[in-house]
Amino acid sequence: QVQLEESGGGLVQPGESLKLSCAASESIFSNMGWYRQAPGKQREWVASISRGGLTTYAASVRGRVTISRDYAKNTMYLQMNSLKVEDTAVYYCRNINMDYWGKGTLVTVSS
Repeated sequence: QVQLEESGGGLVQPGESLKLSCAASESIFSNMGWYRQAPGKQREWVASISRGGLTTYAASVRGRVTISRDYAKNTMYLQMNSLKVEDTAVYYCRNINMDYWGKGTLVTVSS
């Protein structure tokens, strides 16, 4: 089973940026995605990248985040800019084809 490990979370102020990483133990030649779960809320989809590199974003983050991947490093990224308090959540990466999930990384946006 492919292992996924997120990193890069932390505490930032509104308006700042963070770059999350998702390192996979094997090739990530799959449709991949980022999801998040805020306190007291259900997990929600944030962004996806297809095998061919097509990217899609949730309306709540479109224009502020960029999903990307590096096949050579078996790593997927989520660059998040202009962070808002409402972006506070645990962020998870997912191998969509295989339905594998990482354990998440916490992003806290607070002044």
